Amino acid sequence: MEVIENKKVKEKLYMEKLENGLTVMIIPRKNVRKKYIIFGTNFGSIDNTFVLPNETEAKKVPDGVAHFLEHKMFEQKSGINSLDTLTALGVNANAYTTNDHTAYLYEATDNFYEALDEFMDYVQNPYYTDENVEKEKGIIAQEINMYEDYPEWQVYLNAVKCMYKDFPVRIDIAGSVKSIGDITKETLYLCYDNFYTLSNMAIVICGDFEPEEILEEVKKRIIKNEKKELPKRIYPQEQEEINEKEKIVDMKLSNPMFVVRI
Repeated sequence: MEVIENKKVKEKLYMEKLENGLTVMIIPRKNVRKKYIIFGTNFGSIDNTFVLPNETEAKKVPDGVAHFLEHKMFEQKSGINSLDTLTALGVNANAYTTNDHTAYLYEATDNFYEALDEFMDYVQNPYYTDENVEKEKGIIAQEINMYEDYPEWQVYLNAVKCMYKDFPVRIDIAGSVKSIGDITKETLYLCYDNFYTLSNMAIVICGDFEPEEILEEVKKRIIKNEKKELPKRIYPQEQEEINEKEKIVDMKLSNPMFVVRI
């Protein structure tokens, strides 16, 4: 296990890359009650065009698919939502999607290992059906509409659109109501099977742990041990000059908001 020491903050990072490609990072914190874990994959909103291994033709998935997939990961075949299971154990669980990665996490003072069972099970066992995908579209559409009325998000997103003409970072992470309408269970399984592979993922754990012991606990709960070749991501060539000099949006605010790029 590789050890990286930060003498300024007097902390050590223990890092191990498993044979299946999964990177595990452990930050021991002696005498600290709270424990924290995050399980992430290198798959975000900008990864909407790619070429699968052993294929030559690029596939284009709808905008917002990474965020949609994150929403659906908690739903299980049993009908019980994993987020409810984790909450019942007294842990604080959540997930998020960014432009370049998706992550699942929880923090706990008690029941850490009971939560770890559920946590590593649901991230490795997706369950999508035509019915639950259609149901989720309405929920995510409400979230998209809510963010359209959120000034801080709109000023950021419009600033990015002024900077980039083609690169997908300019697209809302959640996509649009129209784009998510094209997402199917097959789309979700395609992205999960190719980007939620352990060689494309990492786990970070922080708390009062012995590094070797918690590493073994993680290994015991790994279901997918195959190491798969990753898709080749395709990104458009972006122009050097900015896309637009400025963009003004009228919203009801007590004070104007703005972003300046220098």
